[in-house]
Amino acid sequence: MLVTGATGGMGEAISLALANAGARVIVGYNSSLEKAQLLCQRLHGEGHVVKKTPVLESGALSQLAVEIAGELGRLDILVNNAGTTRYVAHEDLDGLDDALIDQIFNTNWRGAFACVRAFRSLLAAQGDGLVINISSIAALTAYGSNVAYCASKAAMNNMTLSLARALAPAIRVIAVSPGLVDTEFVRGLDPSWRDQQVDNTPLKRLASPSEVANAVLAAAQTLTFSTGCIIPVDGGRPLV
Repeated sequence: MLVTGATGGMGEAISLALANAGARVIVGYNSSLEKAQLLCQRLHGEGHVVKKTPVLESGALSQLAVEIAGELGRLDILVNNAGTTRYVAHEDLDGLDDALIDQIFNTNWRGAFACVRAFRSLLAAQGDGLVINISSIAALTAYGSNVAYCASKAAMNNMTLSLARALAPAIRVIAVSPGLVDTEFVRGLDPSWRDQQVDNTPLKRLASPSEVANAVLAAAQTLTFSTGCIIPVDGGRPLV
């Protein structure tokens, strides 16, 4: 299985959980090679590898698919976890400039689609491939780090449904949709904004990275007749 953006807080938790469950993990990274190597060394079991996975470079992704086929022989699960954002207040339209909008959509949506496109043949080869897109409750609530981020995750949810229909029955496509997750990035955001999100969540806390990883495990191991669905890990946030 390949986890893109594996060196981030959620990617690390997902990689550790899947390795503990017996998966052979491809630790996908863009620029953090040392962090990827350290994570790979921590994974339980054998056969884990580190691979540069630049989701904005379709040619490199196609070449990576050839490498994986030659070296590992198969790819059963793709976790589209790579993503980017930056806090910009929703009313600050000028602060959300064109360059940031393009960066967010190119990474969060186009990058995920490019990975599915590049690895489709490998995922379909065994007849039971799985794509798990890491989305966000912001796709539903339209309340998150900025307007473009919310829209990019809504696009990812829509893509999840479209690809689930298009790639069945050989590949299932599921999205995992966390609320605000207690990662290093989130801990660096404005504390008052973060606290407001906690107050607006019925369970009165943030999600942990391990809870997101548990949802990924469920999609892979338990929800084997599910596709085209969005699994919430949000503490009931839409109820408020």
